[in-house]
Amino acid sequence: MFSRVGMFLIVFSLLTVCVTADHKENGSILRLKDVPEAQAFIDSVEVAVIGFFETEAAHGYKEFLAAVKQMETLPVALCSEKEVWAKYGIASDTISIFRKADLHQEHLKLSEAKKIDGDGLARFMTINNIYYVTEYNQATAVGLFQSVVKTHLLLMADRGRTHSEPLQQIFRNLAPKYAGKMLFVLVNGREKSNARVLEYFGLKSGDLPRIGLYDGVSDKKWLLAAGEITTERVQDFCDSFLDGELQKQKEETPEDKTEL
Repeated sequence: MFSRVGMFLIVFSLLTVCVTADHKENGSILRLKDVPEAQAFIDSVEVAVIGFFETEAAHGYKEFLAAVKQMETLPVALCSEKEVWAKYGIASDTISIFRKADLHQEHLKLSEAKKIDGDGLARFMTINNIYYVTEYNQATAVGLFQSVVKTHLLLMADRGRTHSEPLQQIFRNLAPKYAGKMLFVLVNGREKSNARVLEYFGLKSGDLPRIGLYDGVSDKKWLLAAGEITTERVQDFCDSFLDGELQKQKEETPEDKTEL
């Protein structure tokens, strides 16, 4: 049986989805009234955005609302309760993003921002919108490489092919296990803009699907040996890196310096 806390989180999560889905239509955004409510909101989703504004007249408030309208399904809430501010180390009007994938909190202090407009805030939220499994594109690439987690596990596959969805499911199932240790990245091999990523690993579209690992600290990369991609093989590949065994192996790809 579910505990009361577990049931509360499930109900709260459903309410969060409903509020997020229709806030653009009715102009309402979830308002957090205390610490338990704020924590439940953060725990209910992979990425949560909270606008900490003292009043609706605060600098950046209207721009924040304009940005939220562009973000569609991104879970967003507002909070003016100082008890909640203290819990998350907020001292002044701030937009905060809470992520589970890398166990990170990103804070944008509006008093320190050089320029504030809806488009700029939307870009800030887009760049930092990192999930357990994040699809690689020009915007998310910035957030991925800015993350404190520098190890990326990449699933390079042609999205839409019959093999793609089962492989993505393997990724989705494994990613939470490595939260804070690795970022799981989906690279759509069908996108021409992703050709450089494949080249970086010495691959062509005809070689897909493949699993690659990039370590930003050492600037080195490895490929999982060709063959069937299974949960066990991917997990062993990840664990071999975390155990330091993979680093003892020579890189299997060309020694180029092409940036992603």
